[in-house]
Amino acid sequence: MTVKQAANVLDLIEFFARSKRPATLSQIAEAFGWPRSSTFNIIATLVERGFLYEPKARAGYYPTPRWLSLAQDIAEAEPLPASLHALLGRLAAETGETVHVAAQAGLSVVFLDVVESDAAVRYFARIGNRLPIQATATGRAILAQYAPPARRALLEKVQFERYQPATPMTVDAVEAEIVRGIDRGWFESATEFTPDVQGVAVSLPLADRRLALAVAGPVFRLGARIGEVGALARDAVGRYLREFVESTSAR
Repeated sequence: MTVKQAANVLDLIEFFARSKRPATLSQIAEAFGWPRSSTFNIIATLVERGFLYEPKARAGYYPTPRWLSLAQDIAEAEPLPASLHALLGRLAAETGETVHVAAQAGLSVVFLDVVESDAAVRYFARIGNRLPIQATATGRAILAQYAPPARRALLEKVQFERYQPATPMTVDAVEAEIVRGIDRGWFESATEFTPDVQGVAVSLPLADRRLALAVAGPVFRLGARIGEVGALARDAVGRYLREFVESTSAR
C-alpha cells in the first residue's frame, strides 16, 4: 500500500535530484500534474520544517542541506565499510558490468550501494532500488543465509507473480535454485524479473547482517561468461570477508 502524500514528497525530492536546480510552484505542479493547492501545501510544509528554501526571492524552491545532514546521521548508525564500496568498484572494472550490494527489506531486497558499468548498454541501478526476493539472484543469495526451515517459512509468505516467462512460481522452484547456488558458491538469474538482464550474486554475511553482492548486465554480454563472472565474484567476496574478519579481530 502506498500513502499518496508520502509518495508525493519522495517524488518531489527525486525531482530535485534529477533537475539539480530550483523550481517554482507552477513548475512543480505542472511537472507532476498536481493541483496548485496541493502543491502549495506540500511546499509550505517542507519550507516550514526547514527542508525547502528559496535561494533567491521568487526564483523557485530547492532542498536545504538538512536532507544531507539527516541522511548522514542515519547512515552513521549502520554504515557500510568504505572497503566494501572499493570492492564494488574493482569488480565493476574487472567485469565491465554494474555491481551492487543489497539487504533484505521484508519480501524484497533493497540496494544499499551501487557502482554502475561505464558501458552505454548496461543494467541501470540506483541506491534504494527494490526487487522481489524470490525472483532475483540477489534475493536468493540473501535467502541462502537462512536455515532451510526459516527460509521456507519466509518463502511461503510470498505472493508469487509472473514478472517474466522465466519467473519461478513456487517455493520448491526457488528452493531448488538456492540449493544449486549454495553448491557452486554463487547464484544466478536470467530474465526472471527484468527483461534481457542476467545476474550473479554472492552471499555477503557481514557483521551479523545478511547482505548480497551482485553483478548484473545485459544477457547478450554477460550470458556467455556467466560462470567466469560468478566465480570471480565468489572468490572476491571470499577474500574480502576473510580480510574483514582479520581486520576487525586485530582491533
